[in-house]
Amino acid sequence: MSKVSNVLTMLEYLSSGRKYSIKELAEKLEVSPRMIRIYKDELEKAGIYVDTIKGPYGGYVLNQNINVPKRFIMPKDINVQNKDFFNLISRAIKEKRKCLITYYTKDKKNFSKRIIHPYDLILLGNEWGVAAYCEVKEEIRHFYINRIKTIEILDNFYN
Repeated sequence: MSKVSNVLTMLEYLSSGRKYSIKELAEKLEVSPRMIRIYKDELEKAGIYVDTIKGPYGGYVLNQNINVPKRFIMPKDINVQNKDFFNLISRAIKEKRKCLITYYTKDKKNFSKRIIHPYDLILLGNEWGVAAYCEVKEEIRHFYINRIKTIEILDNFYN
């Protein structure tokens, strides 16, 4: 795996709240203990601080609540046909901007236009989706990214 994948996988393990020894992490990631120390430094440069417990029963513990997307743990199973839409939605979430989407029905015969407030990317089975407030339905809805025909990030922001 790449360095980024290994760092994110290590972060996923530590997010469980369990203490891991450097040796355990090295075995799980199939790298040297030295690389685990380097990954820890990289996380801390990014503002994610990993506590070190010293001694014979020591190890690394994460005392922060970090949400790591599951896609980094199981990349083979997930289906994303349009990575550009995925990236646009990610940007809209980060910037808290509304989006105008054209969304297909389940049978892909009809579609509707929706203004959504995207909150988070989520897995819906083995496909990526977006959890968003839908202005048409006036409630939180889940939209499959693969059923979005068009997307436009609007200048309007939401809270």
